[in-house]
Amino acid sequence: MTSAGALPVLELTGIDKSFSGNQVLRDVQLRLYPGEIHSLMGQNGAGKSTLIKVLTGVLESNGGQMVMQGQSIRPDSPLAAQKLGISTVYQEVNLCPNLSVAENVFAGRYPRCGMSQGYRIDWAAVHRRARELLARIGLDIDVTQLLSSYPVAVQQLVAIARALGVESKVLILDEPTSSLDEDEVQKLFAVLRRLRGEGLAILFVSHFLNQVYAISDRITVLRNGSWVGEWMASALEPQALISAMLGREFAAQAARSAQQREGVEDAVVLLDAQGLGQAGRLQPVDLRVHAGEVLGLAGLLGAGRTELARLLFGLDTADRGKLQIDGQTVQFSNPADAVQHGIALCPEERKTDGIVAELSVRENIALALQARLGLRKFLSLAEQTTLAEHFVKTLGIKTASIETPIGLLSGGNQQKAVIARWLATDPRLLILDEPTRGIDVAAKQEIMEEILRLARGGMAVLFISSEMSEVVRVSDRIAVLRDRSKAGELPGGSTEDEVYEMIAAGHA
Repeated sequence: MTSAGALPVLELTGIDKSFSGNQVLRDVQLRLYPGEIHSLMGQNGAGKSTLIKVLTGVLESNGGQMVMQGQSIRPDSPLAAQKLGISTVYQEVNLCPNLSVAENVFAGRYPRCGMSQGYRIDWAAVHRRARELLARIGLDIDVTQLLSSYPVAVQQLVAIARALGVESKVLILDEPTSSLDEDEVQKLFAVLRRLRGEGLAILFVSHFLNQVYAISDRITVLRNGSWVGEWMASALEPQALISAMLGREFAAQAARSAQQREGVEDAVVLLDAQGLGQAGRLQPVDLRVHAGEVLGLAGLLGAGRTELARLLFGLDTADRGKLQIDGQTVQFSNPADAVQHGIALCPEERKTDGIVAELSVRENIALALQARLGLRKFLSLAEQTTLAEHFVKTLGIKTASIETPIGLLSGGNQQKAVIARWLATDPRLLILDEPTRGIDVAAKQEIMEEILRLARGGMAVLFISSEMSEVVRVSDRIAVLRDRSKAGELPGGSTEDEVYEMIAAGHA
């Protein structure tokens, strides 16, 4: 950590930013100290990404000041920010997989030799200096191999090495752990601690609360584009952090009580899958879903959760078993058939399979209902507007207007809009595949509360999540998948350890 009395290497004060009259940052402050890891926290839409873009010269602020080591700065491009010593590693590794590791480290700034150092690339120097930079972060690999030959975790470290190659004073990491498993996260953290020990100032952005507390020295919180406060991580309790992000006292995250679970299994069986499967993708699975029930679907990555959801919604066709709705055997040839039977699916990949980025919030919300009504009955503009305004208010979707392109909304608000789209069809069974992935803890809280509210109203919910704590918290029952087959079921109130034990044992 930085020594007492040290001055910030980079300090922002009074930063403002507006888009077409909509102010997204107002009077924001940030202080980054040498030898510290500083986490930037806030809900989706709080202004974190916009602030990083101002920091890195992608956007120009409308007001405020940036001071680096006592000098006022105003980077007008990412290259200008890099020359000042501000480097960024983004969530999606922004490198060229078809180039070697060394080429990626030095692309655009290759060491040269001959004719006053401008004649040709000095490949010996490229390889030597690439190895030196990778050694700095404890990575020993063949720098002449294609980047694509290495896993994502290694590519992430190569991106960090590239950032360090411009003599960085500030390193910004935007969701660097989103694609890493736990072991890879710990290796990354070891690298960050080493860089912190060298005196680098590191700005860390993550939605994972446990990671923030594992790595952070200092935390700054933004809310609705405004600065809320700065704390030493050791002095800020997790509940206080979430309260700061929400702007209200934080209640324990929504959970299904034992009283609410009573009688659920005696309710009407809405959906009954008997030996449902697909060759090469999913072994035969038995699954019952009752009205008013939250049925958790647990399993490790690749266990078959999404494959089962796709079969139930008609995206894929089962080649074995049968499916009954209200006791009647049905066969879905496409999702439209499932929608007509009152089934809705919020897909795992929000950006590619969920939203239509160019369409407005209104149009995105109206899509599924229009599809259910068919081609002979069109929703009028007034009907679409009423529908969209209702769900924007009900789900707390933060948008300047229902006519705003949905692609401009934060991830959490996009997810709420996708849920709204399917709620508009008044479904009897809502399948949620990873509904809280990539969104902040406050938005997760709101979505989990909405799931339980829907179940109390009689809707059946099939809840799929990689975060086991969420599954056990809200589920009335938990169906456990392992190796694309069903390992068994657990009652509501089971612990995470019991779920993992079943996954490991592979039987009930």
